[in-house]
Amino acid sequence: MPEQALHDFLYVAVFLVVGVIFAVGPIIVSWLIGGRSEGAKREETYESGMPTIGSAWVQFSVAYYIFALIFLAFDVDVLYLFPVALVYNKGFVIRDFVEVVIFIGILSLAIVYAWRKGVFNWQIRR
Repeated sequence: MPEQALHDFLYVAVFLVVGVIFAVGPIIVSWLIGGRSEGAKREETYESGMPTIGSAWVQFSVAYYIFALIFLAFDVDVLYLFPVALVYNKGFVIRDFVEVVIFIGILSLAIVYAWRKGVFNWQIRR
């Protein structure tokens, strides 16, 4: 049994090393082959190749961030439906269906709550 556990830990170690190589490797390669530049142009704000207009410190509405967080939350929540769909119809069909309906109902209530709070109403500032 200890040999099997050591074998399993070896797999985990290999995956960990490969993951670190995939994460750090591109950073190291870009640092090695990337160009270096100095001067005033380097300190300027980059705006997709266009000349900058005004200061880079523009205040954005918090609605953008709230909208993005709501999208992210619902996007992650929908990922929980995939495991249920995989094991659906393998035993307790009615119970699984009721759980999915309750889960989607709670998500729907969250959308209604955000809608009532005015999160989806965009106010245009001029």
